[in-house]
Amino acid sequence: MASVVRKCCSYRTLKRRLPILNWLPRYSLRWLRMDLLAGVTVGLTVVPQALAYAEIAGLPVQYGLYSSFMGCFVYCLLGTSKDITLGPTAIMSLLVSSYAYHDPVYAVLLTFLCGCIQLAMGILHLGFLVDFISYPVIKGFTSSAALTIGFGQVKNILGLRDIPRQFFQEVYYTFYNVGDSRVGDLVLGLICILLLVLLKMMKGQLPEKSDQLPLLNRFCYAIVSFVGTARNAVVVVSASLVAYCFKTQDMQVFTLTGKTAQGLPPFRLPVFSHPESNGTTCFIEMVQNLGAGLAVVPLVGFLESVAIAKAFASQNDYRIDPNQELIAIGSTNILGSFVSSYPVTGSFGRTAVNSQTGVCSPAGGIATGVIVLLSLAFLTPLFFYVPKAALAAVIICAVSTMFDIRIVVTLWRVKKLDLLPFLASFLGCFWEIQYGILAGIALSGIIPLFNIARPETKISDYRTVVVQLQSGLNFPAVEYVHELLYRHALEASPPRSAILDCLHVSSIDYTTVNGLRELILTFQQKNVCLLFSNLRPEILSILNSAEIEGLRHFDSTETALHHLPDDHPQDLDESEKSLLNTNERFYS
Repeated sequence: MASVVRKCCSYRTLKRRLPILNWLPRYSLRWLRMDLLAGVTVGLTVVPQALAYAEIAGLPVQYGLYSSFMGCFVYCLLGTSKDITLGPTAIMSLLVSSYAYHDPVYAVLLTFLCGCIQLAMGILHLGFLVDFISYPVIKGFTSSAALTIGFGQVKNILGLRDIPRQFFQEVYYTFYNVGDSRVGDLVLGLICILLLVLLKMMKGQLPEKSDQLPLLNRFCYAIVSFVGTARNAVVVVSASLVAYCFKTQDMQVFTLTGKTAQGLPPFRLPVFSHPESNGTTCFIEMVQNLGAGLAVVPLVGFLESVAIAKAFASQNDYRIDPNQELIAIGSTNILGSFVSSYPVTGSFGRTAVNSQTGVCSPAGGIATGVIVLLSLAFLTPLFFYVPKAALAAVIICAVSTMFDIRIVVTLWRVKKLDLLPFLASFLGCFWEIQYGILAGIALSGIIPLFNIARPETKISDYRTVVVQLQSGLNFPAVEYVHELLYRHALEASPPRSAILDCLHVSSIDYTTVNGLRELILTFQQKNVCLLFSNLRPEILSILNSAEIEGLRHFDSTETALHHLPDDHPQDLDESEKSLLNTNERFYS
């Protein structure tokens, strides 16, 4: 017991649970300069995105900012990726919209419970669970989410009101009410989208920075690079200035965000009972109302964050610890619920900005968090003038990269069966997110089971049927192999002997042993032989211990062919021998 306590309290364990202890001793002035630059740049990106994502979640815009700063500080202590930034994302906002009933009380409680689940998963080392969600399922879900989120902002681009949030109803009523579109919102929204696209293209076309350039050229390069990177802030501020000018002239041209709660959020426990018009909803009822969200939100949040962290860790040559990432995200959500945050996860767009700006450690998040706090403290009165069309443009451009039609072509070329979980997840998420994900996971699980039940085989005819199993032999496949041998050997006229090449059989179970015993008996009843070749020693030992009558095994298929009974002579010609030896060498 004492040794376990010493192990848990060792400095090595402490460094694993507090990754800041790994990089802080090496921190330098150059790192500080790069982290400040990256943190400020990400901060200018996250503020307009947070306002926009709160709109997706169906919450007042300040809740986007409430959700944007806690992760910056907590991840600095507990995170294992230098690049990733935690905060509100489009997908997480969509999930909150689906499960929190557009009610801040439910959203904050969901954050707390989500954090508890993720923290428990990290402590129990359950990070491997996400390995059961295949790439086609993830792409199906994200593509569906991109379409749902993107089309959900069309109503704000058109200036339409009172449009339902359910996807199919949203599509119908958006087209039904398109004649009521506001010209000002439409023009502003399209201009914002165009500017965001142009600024992104401009940033992508910049050449590599060189210290050989003259001072003026380097200054212009820095300005253009900054504007391209902080394009969301540039466009939203510009649109807000335009809206302010019209507002001072008493002209209601645009739909504005409106009055926003000012100041920092209070630090308090989440609400565990909810007063409503028909009485108070207790904690148990609130948990029941959150339903599948308590499984979907923690899982998707972890999956999204770890996928991003792994991608940038591979790109920048370092490793992350998925279980420690779970602890970091869970701790962020638990503490975030005390400042009215809704669930957060890693953001791909902001992480890319962080990495490209040259961040050296998670300390860059501190600068980002300070900018968000300053925005909450001093800028919330100005959010009144932010046009909803401008925020909608930011969202549409952010989620456009999530939808990739090329994945369908890729899956078709690589493995057509993978289209099934992709389509199940993609189409199901338009109905209910949890059903789409579950359907995709179920189909992803069925496909490997189908491959186990129907192993790939190669059948050769050397006047005796030779069946080469090109994958393992498990109990679901026994009946299939039985039918295969029966069809090719026993139904022939006259019945023929057969050889079962078991080179790739690495394990065997009781059902398989019984199936092989019945198969040998069936061949004996037809007065022909079933021989086995290339069995591994451990498999042969198991079969011998089962005392299977009539079991005959040979080290190679060619040897087995020469040991058939005299009434089944197998003198192979040179071409047959060459082909047989080639096959055995290939499968070895």
